[in-house]
Amino acid sequence: MSSKRAVVLVSGGLDSATTLAVARRDGYECLAMTFRYGQRHDAEIEASRRVCEGKVLEHRIVQIDLASFGASALTADIPVPKAGDTPSEEFSEIPITYVPARNTIFLSYALAWAEVSDVFDVFIGVNSVDYSGYPDCRPEYIEAFERMANLATRAGVQGRGLTVHTPLGELSKAQIIGLGTSLGVDYSLTVTCYDPANGEACGVCDACLLRLEGFRNAGLSDPVCYSSAL
Repeated sequence: MSSKRAVVLVSGGLDSATTLAVARRDGYECLAMTFRYGQRHDAEIEASRRVCEGKVLEHRIVQIDLASFGASALTADIPVPKAGDTPSEEFSEIPITYVPARNTIFLSYALAWAEVSDVFDVFIGVNSVDYSGYPDCRPEYIEAFERMANLATRAGVQGRGLTVHTPLGELSKAQIIGLGTSLGVDYSLTVTCYDPANGEACGVCDACLLRLEGFRNAGLSDPVCYSSAL
């Protein structure tokens, strides 16, 4: 059995399922962390359970309340933009589906669990190629967080530095899907949609559009059901 362990952030989506598979491929025993953070649906929580089942040492679902701050279509009563919608000038660069400080908060929780578990590796499925323009998905952000983590923790001060792994960082969505398929990821277990209803992805939000394009470019069929798709 591997002596390497890692904390892996698992949302239940396509990217995090692939990230978990990469960590396991690389010989890590995984501690999975998922957040119920006030998002508009629980579908991804259930998906995270399916994705993690039989693959991790422990799966923790952490309750936090980012909805109390709002300002995102994922945590407030703001419509999720769909294909054909005209973006508001206010959100023309950073989409309204961006959740303020979300990855910083998630990584901080992962850091805390890693430190008390004597773990020095954290995996997160951020991507700087096929993504929605979120500032906390950029490589310079991840590098800055890693530096901060190693200044702010007992383990870092003692010279046992934390590494934040972003194995999907420079991959297109099609490349991510190809990688996950090669590692046996069952994408039918995942939920990527920002606004699912009745167990089906909408097919027209930004997350669905990126996912569908990725499967098309990979020459594969997406195994999830869509209520509509372009």
